Amino acid sequence: MRGFLSAPDELGDENLDLPFVCFGDIVSGTNNFSEDNMLGQGGFGKVYKGMMDDNNEVAIKRLGKGSRQGAEEFRNETVLIAKLQHKNLVRLLGFCIHGDEKLLIYEYLPNKSLDSFIFDAANKKVLDWAIRFKIIKGISRGLLYLHQDSRLTIIHRDLKSSNILLDTDMIPKISDFGMARIFGGNQQEANTNRVVGTYGYMSPEYAMDGAFSVKSDIYSFGVILLEIISGLKITLTRFTCFPNLLAYVSTVSFLKFSRYNKTLLLFYQNFTGSGVELMARW
Repeated sequence: MRGFLSAPDELGDENLDLPFVCFGDIVSGTNNFSEDNMLGQGGFGKVYKGMMDDNNEVAIKRLGKGSRQGAEEFRNETVLIAKLQHKNLVRLLGFCIHGDEKLLIYEYLPNKSLDSFIFDAANKKVLDWAIRFKIIKGISRGLLYLHQDSRLTIIHRDLKSSNILLDTDMIPKISDFGMARIFGGNQQEANTNRVVGTYGYMSPEYAMDGAFSVKSDIYSFGVILLEIISGLKITLTRFTCFPNLLAYVSTVSFLKFSRYNKTLLLFYQNFTGSGVELMARW
């Protein structure tokens, strides 16, 4: 059973029709939230695969009773995704509030999340460089829409590889807008005392001072970019001498750049007799 709920729209319109789904239909479609239908879980709760009465497969996000995502974040995510429409953003199909239960119904994406490919020894073989480049371009298009092409600037604040979902054609879709914030007018930056997100993907100014902006999302995108290219997690447990992937990449890049500079300096010394002038230019 489906209907529509009219609610104030944080994106500017006075009212927004939000589709809702009967809780009983969700219980039936997930076989009473069977563990066999669970797609994953996080700090917010669990995600289940379900079947609606029109025989369409869906993904159902069920917030846990003690979830970090409260009523405000739930409504924030519902309104944002219902209003924003882009091929690289996950599509909201409906929602449900039933007593203490809060649920969101999304399009079902069979390839799950990006991290299930790039960090899996078998699945990563599917990702040739053409597919990786397509995923990178898709994420960047989704971010461009959020930051520039939508009516108001949207800061995601929790962009990470597990929040990038992949459809059957490996087209990426940005998901999980519970922590997103809207910038209006000429606003460029905001501060918060409540820092949310995932450490490692957070920009330093956001993690330490609570300052977030478009640049915060771009920093997170840069981390995802490194993960896609390297196949390594930001936490980087493989190399114990480096605290994270950023430290590893920075060190390796510095060493390679230093070796390149030394080689170039020797080359000039062989032909000019001195590399002092070249060093002074650097």
